[in-house]
Amino acid sequence: MTSPTGKPPAGKPAGRPPRRAARPIGDLVSRLVEPVVARKAGMSLDLLGAWPEIVGPRLEEGCRPEKLVWPKGYGDETSEPATLVIACEGAFALRLQHEVQTILSRVNDFFGYRAVSKVKIVQRAVRIVRPSRKPAVAPLDATHRETIRDATSRIESDRLREALERLGETVIGRNAAARDPRRR
Repeated sequence: MTSPTGKPPAGKPAGRPPRRAARPIGDLVSRLVEPVVARKAGMSLDLLGAWPEIVGPRLEEGCRPEKLVWPKGYGDETSEPATLVIACEGAFALRLQHEVQTILSRVNDFFGYRAVSKVKIVQRAVRIVRPSRKPAVAPLDATHRETIRDATSRIESDRLREALERLGETVIGRNAAARDPRRR
């Protein structure tokens, strides 16, 4: 489309296709990864993403779904539901065994039909090392420590004074670390 002068309208470069709206990168990655996960493990990324809610806070750190094993002839009217294989660390295996019926119910609720009838527990290391969410704390110099001691010196309770000194050290240390570009 051109204007009466024969030039393209202002703001639209000639020959370029229209821009698409920005999309979350997770949507783009899931389109690539979902078929691989489905083919290799027989499950969806949605189940992996919902796993912490399915098993709850007591088990989420020590177990994860590994794969869904569908019986031969799956899709027939007479086919059996799948077996969910859960990788679990040793300390969590007993807890997981006690929660199997609840997990089965929640997984089937997640799918919306009776997709899973059995759970198989395999013992493996599954902990995901997550970066610490604690902010950096810079070491304090003598003047900061003296300022904190002066501020808490009139407090009679030893426990309260020590707790407030630790709090002061943490607050001042975090503020100093936030201002220091090398610690970011």
